[in-house]
Parts: sequence; structure tokens; C-alpha cells
Amino acid sequence: MHTRSLDPWQHPHDFAVIQEHGERRTRQVLIITAITMFFEIAAGMAYGSMALLADGWHMGTHVAAFFITIFAYRFAQNHASDQAFAFGTGKVSVLGGFASAIILIVVALIMLVESGQRILAPQPIHFNEAIGVAALGLLVNIACAFLLQDHHDQDDDGHQHHHDHNLKSAYLHVLADALTSVLAIGALLFGKYLGWTWLDPLMGIVGAGVICRWAYGLVRETGGILLDSSISTKELAAIKEKIEGALDNRIADMHVWKVGPAHYAAIISIVTHYPQKIDYYKELLRDFTDLAHLTVEINLCEGEP
Repeated sequence: MHTRSLDPWQHPHDFAVIQEHGERRTRQVLIITAITMFFEIAAGMAYGSMALLADGWHMGTHVAAFFITIFAYRFAQNHASDQAFAFGTGKVSVLGGFASAIILIVVALIMLVESGQRILAPQPIHFNEAIGVAALGLLVNIACAFLLQDHHDQDDDGHQHHHDHNLKSAYLHVLADALTSVLAIGALLFGKYLGWTWLDPLMGIVGAGVICRWAYGLVRETGGILLDSSISTKELAAIKEKIEGALDNRIADMHVWKVGPAHYAAIISIVTHYPQKIDYYKELLRDFTDLAHLTVEINLCEGEP
């Protein structure tokens, strides 16, 4: 029976990106956005303004996305040590970002349909009310963007942090709302003073296109991770060169995939006439810092080298 601890040979499986300050700021943004949403819906019903109602329900979709963001943070943290997850909860924040990106695309499609309908069947616009609502929305979005900005760019220690897709999706929702507000204010001002009412739905189409592009980029980024996309071809070649450049090693099989926003796992099967201890092969790959979970299989090649 073994009497020594197995700790030196065991791998950590906590690949989740959890920023407590980022989560707290997202909660604050959720509260601000929800209050604004209820205010706009109530005012729209009281004053009979479709512009107010539409913007209020539009904010509601972002509130739903922020709930997803916070849920993903909580779930990842509460289940970080759960053995049911083979490689931990590193992909939970990625899944949250993917879900929020889908919501962004839905919002953009709704904007596109609404704008198309207004081009085909123009409706009277209450310019003063609509401009006021858009200005209020812009102020709220600017405040929310500042709340999320620091944690979108860097972590609590001041280091650059580009792997929290959950927080990135929340930030994109705020930017999307700010963009629609800016475009709306510009279009409404031209409509009020120059009579260019057609500019309002046209800006809606432009805004929908930009939001779709942002969301598509996030879907591609997160979707690849969720589908276990491999490391870049260049890095795969570098790993192979490092292994096969020593002794007479040959790689018979190799799989490298993402287990979290910033971490990779790898299984490498090596054939050699001169097998070494596992630490030797891991040492060969020490410069590949993204490889957080490495499993090496050694196969002895029989016969003459």
C-alpha cells in the first residue's frame, strides 16, 4: 500500500475565471438597468408613448442577460470543486457569454424588424419624449459602462484580463444600448429640426447591424471553446517540434483543447526507444504556459532504433 500523499501527481481542475469585483459591479449595473426599465415601461403606459415602451422592453432583454452573467459567476464559484465536472467549471463563464451573445442577436433582429416596419409604414414620432428617453438611456449606459470598464480591461491586481467572456458579454450589452441611444438621439434631432423622419428607422437598421457584428464575434469566440477547439496550428507544430526534437521521440497521437477561457488540456502519446520519466517530457513543454493540464503516455518502441 502507498503511504505517500498523491498530491505531487495530481492536477488542479479549477480553470474558472471569477472576478468578485466584476460580479459586484455587474449586480450594480443590473439594478440600475432594471430601475430604468420599469420607469420607462410605466411612463410609456402612462403617456401612451410607444418609444418609451419599446426602449423599456429593450432594456428588459439586457436585464435578462445580466441575470445570466451573475448566475454564471455564482454557479462557477459554488461548483468549482464539484467532481461531476471533469475539468471544473472553467467553461461556465464561457457558456454565459455565449447565451448573452445569442440574446444580443435576438435584440438586433427585433430592432431590424421594427425598423423595417417603420420604413414601410411610417408612424408619428413624439420627438421631445423620444429624445428625452434616449438621453436618459444614454446617461444610464455611460454610468454602467464606467462601472464595468475597469474589470473588463484588467483584474483586481491590475493585470490585463481578456478571458472573462461572461463579463465581456455584459459589457457588450451596455455598449449596444449606448450605441442605440446615440443613433436614436442623432436621428430624432434631424427628424425634429429637418423633418428627416426616415432617418430614425434607418439608424435602427445600422445599429442592428453593428450589434449583430459584435454578437457574432462573441459567439465565434465562445462557441469554439464550448466545442473544444484546439490550440492554434502554429502552437501545435511548436509542441510537436519540442517533443520530437529530443532523443528519438515520435508523437503517435496528440489532443489539445480548451478547458476554460485561458487554459488548455493536452493528451500526448509518445513512441520512443529511450523512455524517460514523465517529468522529463513535461519539462520539455514548460514554456507552453497555457497547458494547465498535461497527460503524457509513453510507448516503448521495440526493435532497433
